[in-house]
Amino acid sequence: MEVKIGVQHAQRELVLDTDSTPEDIETKLAEALAGSGVLRLADVKGRTVVVPAEKIAYLELGSPGSSAVGFR
Repeated sequence: MEVKIGVQHAQRELVLDTDSTPEDIETKLAEALAGSGVLRLADVKGRTVVVPAEKIAYLELGSPGSSAVGFR
């Protein structure tokens, strides 16, 4: 699933593909906002993204999709 994270005062959003479910990501975001202070997400390549929770402007959860090739 594709996740886009908008960060305050940053020109670009962070984009990563993860195997996590939307519910899992929402739970991690709620925990980060309530206590831990950072949102940690791992992508499918094994990299980890760490974002300060107070700097998150928005979180967009996309559906899993394959790349389209050619014309319809």
